[in-house]
Amino acid sequence: MLPILISEAAPIDVILKILVIKFILGMFYGFIIDLFLKIKNKNKNEEERIVDLCEEEHCHCEKGLVKSALKHTISIFIYIFILILILNALVSFIGEETLSNLITKGSIFEPIIASLIGLIPNCASSVILTELYLNQILSFGSLIAGLLVNSGAGILMLFRINKNLKENIKIVALLFILGAVTGIVINLIGITI
Repeated sequence: MLPILISEAAPIDVILKILVIKFILGMFYGFIIDLFLKIKNKNKNEEERIVDLCEEEHCHCEKGLVKSALKHTISIFIYIFILILILNALVSFIGEETLSNLITKGSIFEPIIASLIGLIPNCASSVILTELYLNQILSFGSLIAGLLVNSGAGILMLFRINKNLKENIKIVALLFILGAVTGIVINLIGITI
């Protein structure tokens, strides 16, 4: 998003407002979710999950931090590289124009569709959303909805590392719902920049 805004010579105040809004909303939702999970999972030990990950990856973390970190990094790089290639091919096949045609400006469904586009796990979705916003095809609330949902390759890593499919689906659903509802509220209130 940021390189697109800069390359399109968006006013600095617009860039800063988008970044500040994303930052504030991200922190707010993060604190609320973290508080809820701390209350819910009061007696669970996070260290056990890290040990499980190391055992599953066969990295032998106990034999040295540098070697195991390097092994984790290479493994993650290969995984993300292959999946991003596949996703980029898919986005190229579907076409950015097709994705942008799904959005009808002014519709209550616009933030919902923008959130769905934001779930595409790579930068292409934030590029598409930002370009649509700059071309006045997408409302501000829908831009924020899609950008809040977008996590780059984070969703790919979630599904790779966390083997609990039900929990992963809940996380993605929560991400989608928070983004879509936030976008709808922003559009209803009429916040624009």
